[in-house]
Parts: sequence; C-alpha cells; structure tokens
Amino acid sequence: MYSILTGNCPRCHEESMYEKTNPYALSKIFSMNERCSHCGLKYKIEPSFFYGAMYVSYAVGIAFAVAAFVISFLFIGTTLLTTFISIVGTLIVFMPVIIRLSRNIWINFFVKYDSNAIKKHQAIKG
Repeated sequence: MYSILTGNCPRCHEESMYEKTNPYALSKIFSMNERCSHCGLKYKIEPSFFYGAMYVSYAVGIAFAVAAFVISFLFIGTTLLTTFISIVGTLIVFMPVIIRLSRNIWINFFVKYDSNAIKKHQAIKG
C-alpha cells in the first residue's frame, strides 16, 4: 500500500519510480527512472508494460467520479447539471494523479515488497 500511495519502488520502497515526484509536472508525467538505484528493479518490466495500467485507470477514474457525485449531489445537494460539471471537473483536475496511481497499482500486481532486496542487490553487485 505504501508504494502505491507514494510512487516508490514496489520492491524496496526506497526511491521514487518517477523522475519528477510531482504528478502535476505534466511534461514529465510518464517519465520514469530505468531502474531502482537501491535494489536494481527494472521498472519497465517489458515493452508496453504499463498499457495494462489503462484498465486500472478506468476503475480509479470511476472511483473518483463516484466520490465527486456523492459529495456534490448527496452531501451538498446540488442539481444534476452542477453534479455532472463537478464530476467532469474532478476527473480533469485529478487526471495526473489518476494516471500515476494506476501505474503504481499495476506494477504492484507484479512486484511484491522484499525487505531484503537491497542486501540481495548489494551482494550481486559486489
């Protein structure tokens, strides 16, 4: 859960997977480090690996849209038109967060946390 929320390496949790940690640096939103400098994990496991994150992105986007609906329509009591506008606005504003969160979730499906990953990497290096 930690690496999903922070965007850190899913194996060792020591370093960010992304060149820029701020998802709102839109020119670098997809720019990732090649490998973790602590445990050596290659982030792009295979070519086009993160295409699968699109499916996760859909589910995360729906979750954000439902949250916007509940807050706008049920809690605040706005009209349906205003609620629709708030949902669209939420999805636009949180688009970079949804993209990064989806990539984090996707890689965590395939790479599990290993508390000894750094020691293993250092043993292999030298």
